[in-house]
Amino acid sequence: MSNPVSAWQLILSGDAALFAIVRLSLAVSLSAVVLAAFAGLPLGALLALTRFSGRSVLVVLLNALMGLPPVVVGLAVYLLLSRSGPLGVLGLLFTPTAMVIAQTILIVPIVAALTRQTIEDLWVEYRDELTAMGVGPFGRMTTLLWDARFSLLTALLAGFGRAAAEVGAVMIVGGNIDGFTRTMTTAISLETSKGNLPLAMGLGLILVAIVLLINAAAWGTRAWSERQAG
Repeated sequence: MSNPVSAWQLILSGDAALFAIVRLSLAVSLSAVVLAAFAGLPLGALLALTRFSGRSVLVVLLNALMGLPPVVVGLAVYLLLSRSGPLGVLGLLFTPTAMVIAQTILIVPIVAALTRQTIEDLWVEYRDELTAMGVGPFGRMTTLLWDARFSLLTALLAGFGRAAAEVGAVMIVGGNIDGFTRTMTTAISLETSKGNLPLAMGLGLILVAIVLLINAAAWGTRAWSERQAG
């Protein structure tokens, strides 16, 4: 039976292997969140503020993609980046870049769907005012996205949570290569199967701590913004 003290000893001693895995995990997940924000925030706002044929189908599809199975995304990205795939010449398979691509695909629907709902609610509140001021479509989008910036932290946090906890897709496209593409979740899975529970528990504790800290920071930021707004 593993001793939890051993896990804490690994953390407090600054174990090089453990923190290398943590750094890579954060780099991959945060990169995916940034890319998903650039794609998902405008997409969600566009769906909230425009009306066109097939919009309802697109909204339903976007909501359905929030539950997209990670292994399916991993397989699709693998086929895309493999030697025989259309992008195989780039040599990205089994690299951190491939992992970022897979995680971005997974979390764009989450960010976009939550953004659409947030902006749609704000549009109901500010529609008359913005219309009277003659604000154009692009101006409406940027104004409402800025006004909802603290609320949209929830969407980005949901995306980060999905990325940080993901195993299947990054395992397929990253290969779980020691010192190169091994993330916290894939390492936890591997080390548990090997019986190296101190390392697995140490990574698990750090992963939970990171998620808690980021959520606490977002909650604090939102509470501060509400106080500033009066």
